[in-house]
Amino acid sequence: MDNWEKAGRIAAEALDYGSELIKINAGVKDVIEKTEKKIFDLNGKPAFPVQISINDMAAHFTINEDDFLFKENDVVKLDVGAHVEGHIGDNALTVDLGDNKELIKASKLALQEAIKIVRPGTKLWEIGEVIENAITNNDLGIKPIRNLSGHGINVYEEHSGFTIPNFNNKDNTELEEGQVIAIEPFATNGTGLVKDGKLSGIYKVVNLKNIRDNNSREILKFIMDNYNVLPFCKRWLLKNFPGFKVSFALRMLEKENIVHHYPQLPEQGKGLVSQHEHTLLVKDHVKILTKAD
Repeated sequence: MDNWEKAGRIAAEALDYGSELIKINAGVKDVIEKTEKKIFDLNGKPAFPVQISINDMAAHFTINEDDFLFKENDVVKLDVGAHVEGHIGDNALTVDLGDNKELIKASKLALQEAIKIVRPGTKLWEIGEVIENAITNNDLGIKPIRNLSGHGINVYEEHSGFTIPNFNNKDNTELEEGQVIAIEPFATNGTGLVKDGKLSGIYKVVNLKNIRDNNSREILKFIMDNYNVLPFCKRWLLKNFPGFKVSFALRMLEKENIVHHYPQLPEQGKGLVSQHEHTLLVKDHVKILTKAD
C-alpha cells in the first residue's frame, strides 16, 4: 500500500471514529482531540486540525482554548485529514443531531453522483454541474455553496493546482490520469455563499524566511519541524509552549507575513450547511482513497 492509500485509509478510519463520538451533550474539544489522537494511533499525522463546523458555520472551525457541548438539532460537519510523509487523505461528513435529513442527503448524494463521472478527461465544469443538479433537485430551496470548492492535492499541499467547483463555472480544465483530488460538496438552505468570519486559530506557513525575534524563531522552527507547511492550530502549540509565548510569536509571524491566519467561514445568510468529502485518485476506474477497511 503506498502512502496515498495509507493516508486515505487513516483519514477514513479517523472520520468514522470521530463521527461516532458526536452526540448531544458531548464536548466538542473532546471529540476533536480524540479524533486527532486516533490519527496518530493509526500511524499517521493530522494534515490539518480536525474541524467541527456547526449549523451555519461551513468550515474552518476548530477548538483552541474554549469548549462547548453539542446540542439538539445541531448540524455538525466533521472534516478530518491525515498525512503519511506529506501524502494527504482528506474527508468529511455531516452528523445530524436533529431533523435535517434532506439537507444532509443533498451533499451526500452530490458527492456520490460526482464520483461517478471522475475519470481522465472529465471537465471541472461537468463535476460542478452534477453537484449543483444533485443538490438543487428538491423543492426546499437547498443549493450548493458557490464560493467553496474541492481541490487538487499534492505532497504537503492540501490545496494545489486547481479548484473543483460545486456548480457549473464553465471551467474547461480536464482531469488527468494520476491526479489526487478532493471533491467536497456543501449544501445549504441559506444564500449559497460563505463570508469571512472571526479568526479561527488555524494557521499555515506561506512565506518561510528569517525572523529576528528569538521567541518567534523558536516557535517557527517547531512549526516547520512538526507540521511543515501544512495547516496547524494555536491549540497544538499551547501543548508545548506557554500561552503568552505562543500568542506573541503568532502575532509576529503574522505581521511578517510568514503565516496566514484562516478566518472561520459562516454561511452568509445564516443558513444551515451540510458537507461530504472524499479524496480520489483519477483513473479510468476512479479509486476512492478515503475508504476505511
